[in-house]
Parts: sequence; structure tokens; C-alpha cells
Amino acid sequence: MHRTLVGIRAASAVAVLVGCTGALAQASAPAALTPQLINMGSMTAEEIGPVIAEMGTLRTKTLVNAANGTVGVQVGTVAKHTHTYSDEIQYVMAGTATFWLDNAPREVRAGDLVVIPRGVVHGTLTTSPDFKAMAIKLPPQRAGDTQKVP
Repeated sequence: MHRTLVGIRAASAVAVLVGCTGALAQASAPAALTPQLINMGSMTAEEIGPVIAEMGTLRTKTLVNAANGTVGVQVGTVAKHTHTYSDEIQYVMAGTATFWLDNAPREVRAGDLVVIPRGVVHGTLTTSPDFKAMAIKLPPQRAGDTQKVP
């Protein structure tokens, strides 16, 4: 129950941050937000997008693009990297993974919220085939903002 409440609160906070403060997929000029309901849970890997091979088995899709942030969905293993300009928040929707956060491996599972300030090394090694996360970038990620690290 506690994880569910944390997840609901986290998702609500993210919605407020993205809506009021203004995937590696790069953000383009945002259009006006439109009311919509997006079922991220039912999206297949193929619907999310092609594998971004230079980053592992990552597939990512930007779903909301606002002036001060983006919300997307991603699946797959992600090579260790940093962002210079964007903070990132990930909400684990399904599955399990080993998540590197500041070079320390941590086990994550559905319901976990990972806060990644810009400049912090992070990456994901999925440990279940159903791993899926919501990824929020504040502000929207600039082109060239991802730097891989060993």
C-alpha cells in the first residue's frame, strides 16, 4: 500500500512539475498540451520505438513535450551515462532492474521512483523482461546532452 501511495504521489508531483514549471529522444519545439489519456502500461516495446543500439537495448518514446519538461516511456538496458543540462526522474512502472545511480548499483522494482540530478552517472540493467519506466526530463533534454561513461 505504501508503494502505491508513493507512486500516486510521485506521478502527481511529476504532472504538476511538467505542467506548471513552464529519451534519449531529443525534445523538439513543444506544441500546446492537449487533454489526453495515454496507457503506457499497455505499450509494447515495438510501439515504444526502435532500439537505440549505442545506448544498449534502450527503446524510448516521448509522450508529452512541454516547454519545461518531457514525459516519456522506456524499456531496455541503458548504458551508463550522464546529462549536463537535464535532471531526470524515473518511475519504475513494471519489472525489475539493477539501476546504477552515482556508480552504485541498486535494485529497483515496480513502484520505485529514481531521482537523477544532472551530472550524476546512471544506467539500467534490466533483470526481468517486462521492465518499463516513465522518464521525465526537466528541462527537456538538449541535443548532445547524453555523455556515455565507462
